Amino acid sequence: MQKLQESMYKLIVETSTNLPKDVRRAIKLAKSKENAGTSAAMSLATITNNITMADELVSPICQDTGLPTFKIKTPVGVNQLKIKEAIKLAMVQATKDGKMRPNAVDSLSGDNSGDNLGEGVPVIKFEQWEKDYIDVRLILKGGGCENKNIQYSLPTELEGLGRAGRDLDGIRKCVMHSVYQAQGQGCSAGFIGVGIGGDRSSGYDLAKEQLFRSVEDVNSNEELRKLEEYVMNHANELGIGTMGFGGETTLLGCKVGVMHRIPASFFVSVAYNCWAYRRLGVKLDPTTGDIQDWLYQEGDKIDFSKEVDDENVETVDGPREVTLQAPITEEQIRDLKVGDVVSINGLMYTGRDAIHKYLSTNDSPIDLNGQVIYHCGPVMLKDEEGTWHVKAAGPTTSIREEPYQGDIMKRFGIRAVIGKGGMGAKTLAALQEHGGVYLNAIGGAAQYYADCIKSVEGVDLMQFGIPEAMWHLKVEGFKAVVTMDAHGNSLHRDIEMSSLEKLALFKEPVFK
Repeated sequence: MQKLQESMYKLIVETSTNLPKDVRRAIKLAKSKENAGTSAAMSLATITNNITMADELVSPICQDTGLPTFKIKTPVGVNQLKIKEAIKLAMVQATKDGKMRPNAVDSLSGDNSGDNLGEGVPVIKFEQWEKDYIDVRLILKGGGCENKNIQYSLPTELEGLGRAGRDLDGIRKCVMHSVYQAQGQGCSAGFIGVGIGGDRSSGYDLAKEQLFRSVEDVNSNEELRKLEEYVMNHANELGIGTMGFGGETTLLGCKVGVMHRIPASFFVSVAYNCWAYRRLGVKLDPTTGDIQDWLYQEGDKIDFSKEVDDENVETVDGPREVTLQAPITEEQIRDLKVGDVVSINGLMYTGRDAIHKYLSTNDSPIDLNGQVIYHCGPVMLKDEEGTWHVKAAGPTTSIREEPYQGDIMKRFGIRAVIGKGGMGAKTLAALQEHGGVYLNAIGGAAQYYADCIKSVEGVDLMQFGIPEAMWHLKVEGFKAVVTMDAHGNSLHRDIEMSSLEKLALFKEPVFK
């Protein structure tokens, strides 16, 4: 039992901190295609830097370690209850060690268990087979990309593409639309798993199962192989790009599976995964629990710290860079324009879903006038002296705060909001009226941003749990891109409109 627990702990830590080799190769290819000096190129440079830092520090690649999902195949006769117990013990230890963020929240009370255990958490799915070893695979899929999953019921009408019927061409339209609707909110460039058929639940299961495939495998079904190839060839023509900033690469991988359905239902289910594609596996000795081999690790490992940028890549003029010291004045904010890169020094305050709901009806525990709110749920550890340290601190998806953000900024005098994926019309109007700005940080770059945080100066509202508390963070050189300014401009709105126009180019039938 002890050896099995140790093996599960190693799998959890490796999955959280060490990006698989096939994913690294896909990211390297994407980086080689971008023009130097663009926001997309800067984002990919930050991403590869973050991958290296996670390697060196053995710390989470992204602070959102998601809902851990294990897919396990066991020989007949293996005690699956012991495997489940070992996984839970390993998960508690990994959370305690700061390799996983405590993510298990009671759906009724809102209480965080603090150890990643709870009803249905982690997800553990067993299957028996006749081979003589245990196959354990784990995927850590964060909330930002999980929220961009989508399911279509055919026939249907799709924005930009028209009618999608119950055939391969209708499926093609759904898959293309799924990439469009994700925009940058799922931390593009991303990967998608597609499930054709089944019912609503089994269709999503099939879609997520595709994410356990290697990025570089070839579909044995010829029709599905052609569909995967089509999507990879054309989804990147939408121009959404890394983080939704525009660019050459929007999709890094597409895998499609199919199952039978009933006559009345025809579902196409899509599981979207961010660039931080944390999926690994091991082969275990069923007697001892020892790791016999690691999965998804074929080929050489790309060390991004030793990668040299291609001098032949076209260079464009870089954006204006502005340094701001918090607290920030309205005059400084109104001087900023979409496309500027901002480097922040001073204090900023984290605030996610619970904080925004709280501030909508309560006073703030601290003076937020001129301050910066960071949409972030960090991984935190307390040392023996009682001092908190930030272990991972990338941005969360901002659109969830759309109902609250503009009102809170005006009420408390907040001048800047940092997150990822952009916000909507209500927030944009408030930025223009109040003199505020939205800054898009690089999603998943949890180590890069943790390095910018020099100290934890305090914390409020800990009753909401570590990810949802208001942390007071002292930062230096915290960089993000202005994507919504105080003049009514929004890069997110512009990219969504331009990508919709490009999506319409794929309206005509392809598969006869």
